[in-house]
Amino acid sequence: MFFCPVNKGGALKKPLKFVVHEHHARHHHYDLRLERGGVLKSWAVPKGVSDEEGVKRLAVEVEDHPLSYADFEGEIPEGQYGAGDVFVWDSGAYVEESWEKGKITVELKGRKLKGRYAIIHISEKSWLVMRLKE
Repeated sequence: MFFCPVNKGGALKKPLKFVVHEHHARHHHYDLRLERGGVLKSWAVPKGVSDEEGVKRLAVEVEDHPLSYADFEGEIPEGQYGAGDVFVWDSGAYVEESWEKGKITVELKGRKLKGRYAIIHISEKSWLVMRLKE
């Protein structure tokens, strides 16, 4: 089931893009990116986003990326920020349930990740990402 909430005026909220990049940089990690406000809001997730309910994973907020980066796969050359190989691990659409200061709740509909997720701010640039119970 794909939850599709409505705006205050009663209009359906439009599904937006999300992508999870697998990033073989100095430290292997995953990058969770959510389309919002014309950019991809981004978090580095060292252990990857879990598809198991209740499993909390550290997510470190990083700089916004352009929307065109959602489809990027390839090598970031040595000497550049984030040097290493980048692959799309998962992608699809998401619907924002809520986006408040300190807590984001979305429903992901990807090839691998499906369901409701929360991204919760814990300190400065540190967040937790976890799949919620259905």
